[in-house]
Amino acid sequence: MVQIKSPEQIAKMREAGLVVAAIHAATREAAVPGATTKDLDQVARKVLAEHDAKPNFLGYGGFPATICTSVNEVVVHGIPSDEVVLKDGDIISIDCGAIIDGWHGDAAYTAFVGSGHSPELIELSRVTEESMWAGIAAMKLGNRLVDVSRAIETYIRRQPKPGGGKYGIVEDYGGHGIGTEMHMDPHLLNYVEKRRGKGPKLVPGFCLAIEPMVSLGTPKTEVLADDWTVITTDGTWSSHWEHSVALTEEGPLVLTAPDGGRAKLAELGITAAPDPLA
Repeated sequence: MVQIKSPEQIAKMREAGLVVAAIHAATREAAVPGATTKDLDQVARKVLAEHDAKPNFLGYGGFPATICTSVNEVVVHGIPSDEVVLKDGDIISIDCGAIIDGWHGDAAYTAFVGSGHSPELIELSRVTEESMWAGIAAMKLGNRLVDVSRAIETYIRRQPKPGGGKYGIVEDYGGHGIGTEMHMDPHLLNYVEKRRGKGPKLVPGFCLAIEPMVSLGTPKTEVLADDWTVITTDGTWSSHWEHSVALTEEGPLVLTAPDGGRAKLAELGITAAPDPLA
């Protein structure tokens, strides 16, 4: 069952989304050479406390931290640690969430640590982020879930990969519904699998966490012995971007973007829904 939200509930999710945006801003500033991933977790905890919000990652299925910190070949679910020290040239994907009055926000971004990153890595992050926005732009009234998947996959497939070859669209993980829980129906693939059908129709109150994960090589992953950390099977580096999005009568509202997605969607010819907290 897909949980459909009222405008009042979407406003609560927007509150949670803005806390997530604040965590992103603070952790991005803190993701410098010499910092540990545990340091970033502490930064996120401070932001949550300042906003009187609860973490939705901590304790979820036994997860031991407030955020996920996935460095280089780690795709997702990396556990913050004092032992993981960021180095110049690393990339890190930070995934985090917040709860306000029982309503969830969830988003992720990829950051460049220090300098000297290759054009291949810069393009990897750009392609992943832009494919997310292509999926967000496909959140239109009357479209179906598969249209979001198709938009993400189509964007990625059309991008030339520096040095040749193809990007790997991670197969085992994808986006999801979000609302009174962090992970809800429906599951959102980042590619089209015909046997899954078209999926539900997108209607007002439909909320999705749209999150492509893309590697420089394989789409295949494996989970390490800690039962959380997911890496690419070929060791290639990966990027992860995510926003929580609500579909309203007036269009999509990017709940976890500071401006509600207004500027980026305008570039794509889409008018973002008004911010209920503005």
